[in-house]
Amino acid sequence: MLKARYIAAASLALMLGACAAGPSHDDGRNYSSGAPVYYPAAGTSADYGRVVAIDTVHEGGHTTGGGAVLGGIVGGVIGHQIGSGRGNTAATVAGAAGGALAGNEVEKRRGGDEAYRITVQTRDGRETTFTQDSLNGLRVGDHVHVDAGRVYRD
Repeated sequence: MLKARYIAAASLALMLGACAAGPSHDDGRNYSSGAPVYYPAAGTSADYGRVVAIDTVHEGGHTTGGGAVLGGIVGGVIGHQIGSGRGNTAATVAGAAGGALAGNEVEKRRGGDEAYRITVQTRDGRETTFTQDSLNGLRVGDHVHVDAGRVYRD
């Protein structure tokens, strides 16, 4: 009966820990602190440039908590097989916590969609970064134009 309480307490702690992490989003955009943002008029030199870098990124990366729960259960079961008495309880809790962390990380790494972060040096000398789901044949060094936030080869 005592073991069931420890397992229930460890499971509850793992679920709460998974919720506390919250979603992680990296969409490649820079967010300002509320200062006015300059948007050049269409057809200006800021709409044309050259690709200076392309990086593959994983968008999303948020988790549902399922990986943490499953990992916590598996880790708790494995930890329960170690030791006896209080050592067994400690191993169960440690196994559940470690399993939850590992399960959450596995879910996070598998959950995101692959995208491309394209850095464009505009004709006026500024560098701007765009994130999009496909390259459409773009390569570093290509001359490009930007339309509706997407980069196209000239």
